[in-house]
Amino acid sequence: MTESDKGAFAALLTDALAYWRQDVSAFTLRVWWDGCRSFDLEQVGKALSAHAADPERGQFPPTLADVVKALKGTQTDRSLVAWGKVLGAISSAGSYASVAFDDTAIHDAILDLGGWPAVCQSSEDELQHLQRRFCASHRTHSARAVPSVPYLVGIAEATNRGNGKPVSPPRLIGNKDLAVDLMMAAMEGRQGDRIASGVEQALQRIGMRAKP
Repeated sequence: MTESDKGAFAALLTDALAYWRQDVSAFTLRVWWDGCRSFDLEQVGKALSAHAADPERGQFPPTLADVVKALKGTQTDRSLVAWGKVLGAISSAGSYASVAFDDTAIHDAILDLGGWPAVCQSSEDELQHLQRRFCASHRTHSARAVPSVPYLVGIAEATNRGNGKPVSPPRLIGNKDLAVDLMMAAMEGRQGDRIASGVEQALQRIGMRAKP
């Protein structure tokens, strides 16, 4: 989830816990948000509904640990879906383009594998081996609450920045609005960073600036 989902998440949690006659304090909401924000809002809703329908445990209100445990059971599937996005982007964007996915755990996992150009230039046999490493890394990084990098830098941007030339904005992979939101979240506090400022300007030029 992103900051734009916070209101919907608060409403969801408030309604869900009201089923068990529990109130949601500001502290409770903050703790639940920190614990659940690495998941999709729809997934959180399904986990809460599943807990309510559990014949043994549904009579008791869910704890954050209950919901996170249920959600982490889906992480393997999510990692495989994420790998599918990576393979699609390798074909459609390639190693020269910079790319921004709608899942920042993909960014971190790709960096663990050596970076975007290195993964793109891997042979088919190497990619089959990298899938296992990627999925393990993606599951680990999915627990991060804050995005670490705005996007993955391709060969063209790395070369142009080294020569002091302008760069193109990254290709958006997946849900474009979410990819932009996550890029902006990752760039907060990096106003002096050349990558952050350059992408900010590029996004403004093509009308893709995230909503305030």
